[in-house]
Amino acid sequence: MIFNKKHLPILLALLFGAVSVLGFAPYYLFPIPIIAIAGLCYLWAKTGTPTTAWILGFSYGLGLYCVGIYWIYISLHDFGGMPWWFAGFCTFCLCAFMALFVGLVGYFSKKISSKNPALLWLSVPVLWGLSDWVRSWIFTGFPWLTMGYSQVPHSPLAGYMPIVGVYGVSVITVFISALIGYWLANKRQTPIFKRNMIGFVTLILVSGFILKTVEWTTPTGAPIKVALVQGNIEQSTKWSPEKAQGTIDQYLSMLQASKADLIILPETALPVISSQLDDSVKNTILAYAEKHPLIIGMVEYDEKTGEYFNSALGFGDAVAGENLTQSYAKNHLVPFGEFIPLKKVFGWIYRDWLNMPLSDLSRGGAHQQPMRLAGQKIGVNICYEDVFGEEIIRQLPAATLLVNISNDAWYGQSYAADQHMQFSQARALETGRYMLRATNTGATASIDTHGYVLAHAPHDVQITLDVTAQGYSGSTPYVRWGNLPFIVFCFGTLIFNTSAFVVRRKTK
Repeated sequence: MIFNKKHLPILLALLFGAVSVLGFAPYYLFPIPIIAIAGLCYLWAKTGTPTTAWILGFSYGLGLYCVGIYWIYISLHDFGGMPWWFAGFCTFCLCAFMALFVGLVGYFSKKISSKNPALLWLSVPVLWGLSDWVRSWIFTGFPWLTMGYSQVPHSPLAGYMPIVGVYGVSVITVFISALIGYWLANKRQTPIFKRNMIGFVTLILVSGFILKTVEWTTPTGAPIKVALVQGNIEQSTKWSPEKAQGTIDQYLSMLQASKADLIILPETALPVISSQLDDSVKNTILAYAEKHPLIIGMVEYDEKTGEYFNSALGFGDAVAGENLTQSYAKNHLVPFGEFIPLKKVFGWIYRDWLNMPLSDLSRGGAHQQPMRLAGQKIGVNICYEDVFGEEIIRQLPAATLLVNISNDAWYGQSYAADQHMQFSQARALETGRYMLRATNTGATASIDTHGYVLAHAPHDVQITLDVTAQGYSGSTPYVRWGNLPFIVFCFGTLIFNTSAFVVRRKTK
């Protein structure tokens, strides 16, 4: 295809999407997505039809997701054993699917504002926030790179996180972008709008700065010393039977070297089914947990149902000095990674193309209780469960600490682990709780109630990160209400705008 000027907006939209990734970890350049989306909104304001707006939005989405989640290819090809061409095809299909949502934002925003272009600056942020939210549950959900995360933790907009959650912050972020983009496209015709825009943006930013100083929760109990164990076990050999005992011995050595009040090992740290642990290993764990409570990631097997669970097991002084074992079974499983959706349709992929262990697990209960260890009530979540804020708050306000155990070794030395940690930072902000992360290869970290990383272990090394953690009690507005205020606001605004659009059409 020969390039001409009509392709320039599409290429610009693609570029705007790609550079928006700089707002996310490990870069944390939070102004970049605001500027980039303002550029997209400018293109939407200048375009003539909803179809063209869809193309521009889809191009932005392709740029954002192809650059932002390219590491899906690594998990499928490098560790899953899928042929390079099929892994590339699957990764592109996922990126294209997610880009569809941005395209739909452009299409419907242009449709709603066709008779009154000024509505664009209101319809775009509402539809964008709703599209991020829909991505969190459609086909079990994959809300990676939700735009609100790009403002965590340094932006003043992060101050709104304990109130409206990440999807609400998406709306606020894109609202600022839409105001700027619309003004740039109409600056000669709207001097009053310019003054109001500056006032709106200033008010939003100043309010965000003030909200960041608010302590929504209060400390409870004395701080505890926590050891976050990062084993740095190679993913390619993690489930090798001949390597299993070496992995177990390594983790036993690392936990016995720690004298912390609480010791946390990563997701599936011990590559065996919990009921099949050697008695000597089990006795060593139980004996050590009497003085140093432990959380260890392992696979559980239910003999009654024949089901397997990705679990975190808690060992320690749970009740009146008794050394009891507590369990949390992962509820939100990764499709195609931990369970096979439509097994009769897609089962051949696992049989012929992939080599992924634990790909047919069962879900734990939706409402599980926090673990009682080391004088704390610990809300445990596993792997990418911490991407779903509405699910994390199920254990609140009872939980005083949040713990995420994970294994992002599946994504090699990409920035997937850093992006994942940023999502944990958002959960700390939303809940007003410390978030402690113990991972296999990174990002192992301690995060405070304002979403700031207090300590961060280097990636791809064997290390125990010793930190001090403070328990907290109380509820943020988000813990009380979840996503309900965001949903009511967005649908209310959308209904109002759509009704106004219909009325205008009838009066013509």
